[in-house]
Amino acid sequence: MMRPLPAKAPAPTTIEDARFAHESEEEFARLLDFYGVRWEYEPRTFPLRRGEDGRILEAFAPDFYLADLDLYIELTTLKQGLVTDKHRKLRRLRELYPEVQIKLLYKRDYLSLLAKYGIGGFSRHEDVSVREVLFSATEIERRVNELGSEITRDYAGKEPLLVGVLKGVTCFMADLMRHIALPLSVDFMAISSYEGDRSGAVRFVQDLGESITGRDVLIVEDIVDTGMTLNHLVRQLQARDPASLRVVALLDKRARRLVDVPLDYIGFEVPDEFVVGYGLDYAQKFRNLPFVATIRSEALGEQQR
Repeated sequence: MMRPLPAKAPAPTTIEDARFAHESEEEFARLLDFYGVRWEYEPRTFPLRRGEDGRILEAFAPDFYLADLDLYIELTTLKQGLVTDKHRKLRRLRELYPEVQIKLLYKRDYLSLLAKYGIGGFSRHEDVSVREVLFSATEIERRVNELGSEITRDYAGKEPLLVGVLKGVTCFMADLMRHIALPLSVDFMAISSYEGDRSGAVRFVQDLGESITGRDVLIVEDIVDTGMTLNHLVRQLQARDPASLRVVALLDKRARRLVDVPLDYIGFEVPDEFVVGYGLDYAQKFRNLPFVATIRSEALGEQQR
């Protein structure tokens, strides 16, 4: 089987370093950067046809390689002649290199591709409201996997009970428990601060369904900011005599901490900004975004009106 030619130099991975052949390529690169998707520009050249002397007569260099998806991308315009020629080359490439994943995209396909791989796929309103993606879907998946491995190691020989605090924890909870290679149980609580109470005291809107006495309990939080509510929750659960009680938080907003509550496992530290996505909401919107992002201040204003 013929192999692709090795790259002569490291492929560009930033817009500043790349020399794009067409403005649509730069636009696509900016879209990938926005969503935190790693890319390389024209990193490989695939020989498609050789002469009898072995000299390469025809080759094909796809525009982008997305390492996290192990996928090559070739962009094209609406000119039928170019489309026909690229389809021919792609058929030949797939025949010679069946292990290579490659897609031919029109400009209108960009968002469809991102949605397919869990990177996009949200409403137009949410699209224009997102200001900055802090952690991409790929970064979250990688970190949750690491947290699951740490918990598996630390709880070896035990059967932990994961206690999720609704509602923002739903995405994190579902993904985390799939990365814990131990027998485990799950339960959920819904809590709410008392109206007008600034002490962090909470009331249980939904309490646990089973006793935690003698259990190894792991509280699963989506985000911890002031720490007041979590501190109160920890004290309440500690009074029920669990064998152990630890906390795992996807996001730690330390800049807003008022109470020094210990976090045993932390996914990411976030700045003192309003964040949404991956279960976190603003006025019940944005929960289904597959990434964690900040939103534009005007979007907050629109929700308040």
